[in-house]
Amino acid sequence: MLLPITIAVIRVPPIWLLMVTILITLGTGLIACSPPEPLRIGFLGGLSGRVADLGIGGRNGAILAVEMRNQQGGIKGRRIDLIAEDDQQDAEVARRAVTRLLARQVKVIIGPMTSAMAMVVLPQINAAGIPLIAPTVTTNALTGIDDQFFRVVAPTATHVFKSAEHHFVAHGLRRVTLVCDLRNKAYSESWAGDFRRAFEAMGGSIIAELGFDSSDSLATLATKVLADKPDGVMIIANSVDTGLLVQQIRMRNASVHLGTAEWAATERLLELGGKAVEGLIVAQYVDRESKAAAYLSFRHAYRERFAQEPGFAGLTAFDATNVALDALASQSSGQTLKEAILVHGEYAGAQSPIRFDGNGDTLRDTFLSVIRDGEFRSLR
Repeated sequence: MLLPITIAVIRVPPIWLLMVTILITLGTGLIACSPPEPLRIGFLGGLSGRVADLGIGGRNGAILAVEMRNQQGGIKGRRIDLIAEDDQQDAEVARRAVTRLLARQVKVIIGPMTSAMAMVVLPQINAAGIPLIAPTVTTNALTGIDDQFFRVVAPTATHVFKSAEHHFVAHGLRRVTLVCDLRNKAYSESWAGDFRRAFEAMGGSIIAELGFDSSDSLATLATKVLADKPDGVMIIANSVDTGLLVQQIRMRNASVHLGTAEWAATERLLELGGKAVEGLIVAQYVDRESKAAAYLSFRHAYRERFAQEPGFAGLTAFDATNVALDALASQSSGQTLKEAILVHGEYAGAQSPIRFDGNGDTLRDTFLSVIRDGEFRSLR
């Protein structure tokens, strides 16, 4: 007698179903193994034109801060990407640049590097609700406002008196002409106004205030500057125009006392000014002779990375970027980045601590220097 045979029927899925299953499995594995989306932060500054030294120094400082943080593992396991845009010191270009950064969904923007551009783009920033952390914006027009604007340097009202006092007391100036770059009026007029108030309060006199932009003849401007025979001239302009204007003034008067504001204090001033800028008194946002360990470490890293001095632009942008990165690292769920910045407390700057008030303003000392033998030398 034959035993019954049981036959198991195995249903084989169609080939297309097998392929879909394999692809889904592979895709799930790839998603599980792929790195998380990077955190994007923006940088905005003048990377071309007459103020490019300021913008490039700022961008480099931001790059260094991001690279150092990525070497430490990023933020909460996520890599940081820096997206840089050139504002060309032009209002419309700056607005378009911010639009592109916002479209890339950056969490914060470092910059811009001039007060004029900050005034232009801040309405967009406030509407977007993300912080703008400025390395070098000092106009008084943005002081004490509850918005998305932060800065790691102090407004001009808190430090320009230092320059006025030095020129009045140490050099005996009594009759001064002010020269202001009109392409950055938000800064130059703020600085000039504070200098005027401090200088006149001590008994000095501002005998003329001349405005110019880069399209004007600096030779003609130099003649106008000296027309009223001032015993001192204060130039509030970028490094390029300051260096070239000093040359023109020195060709006409070798002895008149000359000083300049912090904006001009980059290595470009030394390069372009040459022997003409010897003896020029220059205000600084950085103590170039500091022996602080954090500053020396930063300066060494910057020089190794970019083969040049960081100057004040590199230093303050490095600080501003680290503020943003520290705040992103400490930001809790449901907390805006602005809130995270404000509640974080003190930040460790490369040269001095940074503390924000409730409106994003801070205090930072400035330093006076003189150009001797082609270098900035501190006046103690």
